[in-house]
Amino acid sequence: MRWKLLGGPLRSAQVSRAKGQLTSAAGLLAWLNDRSVGLAQCRQAHLDAWSADRIGDGEVDRAFLIWCMKTAQMPTLKIPVQARATSGTTPMHQSVRIDALQRLLTDESLSLRSRVAGSIVLLYAQPVSHIVRLTIDDVLCHEDEVALNLGEPPTPVPEPLAGLLQTYVKGRPNMTTAANPDCRWLFPGRRAGQPVHPDTLYELLKQIGVSAGSGRTSAIRQLVRQMPPPVVAQALGYHQVSAARIAAQAGSPWSGYAAGNHGQDRHSSTNNVAGQGIQTT
Repeated sequence: MRWKLLGGPLRSAQVSRAKGQLTSAAGLLAWLNDRSVGLAQCRQAHLDAWSADRIGDGEVDRAFLIWCMKTAQMPTLKIPVQARATSGTTPMHQSVRIDALQRLLTDESLSLRSRVAGSIVLLYAQPVSHIVRLTIDDVLCHEDEVALNLGEPPTPVPEPLAGLLQTYVKGRPNMTTAANPDCRWLFPGRRAGQPVHPDTLYELLKQIGVSAGSGRTSAIRQLVRQMPPPVVAQALGYHQVSAARIAAQAGSPWSGYAAGNHGQDRHSSTNNVAGQGIQTT
């Protein structure tokens, strides 16, 4: 088939880009539809979460989003800079990830903010752009149990991370300004009412030797090797298509696992997620 635009033939690269834009549009609309949100109701938190979960071409994402905003199909929002694919990031070796996680859990010379944020990246495969959108309401405490609201159901947080997280919530930084006492962000920024910028958190983790990109890639690949991708996706807030694609790239034996309402699997798997590399000696 020969594609034409305005009377002239399209080159293969142009055809590929056009197809990519259609795929990007369909992906965003499907992601929003899964959450019962229309394009006109899309807000910054939605865009940040979609971008963080996106596996695709960042330039295509940007072009489509700019078009949506210019034509008033969606509100004018800030396009996240972290729209990158985990497939293009070299994963951290599993032993390196576990060693880094152990250090974050035990090294009291590191800032508590960096220890908590880094642990969420390395244990739960969360992108920094999603972590900065978490609030203290996403830290669920009931009696002696702590859970983190990343997906459905909330993911249990084992010790010693549970204790570190509770201590951090009680003494979050950047809470002394006049406009910030009632701030609900788990990682407040210096600007009143705003969370810390993703770039700032990336830099903080980099300074303590934690690569957020490769650490997250290593974590999610390890998880989809050990559990069904749809279960991991639902527990950690990933899109099922993204989780399935990562599983295929990682050579997961669960790649063909069908999506569905695997209630028992979801609850047992969130406990498995919480136990990955968390033990200290």
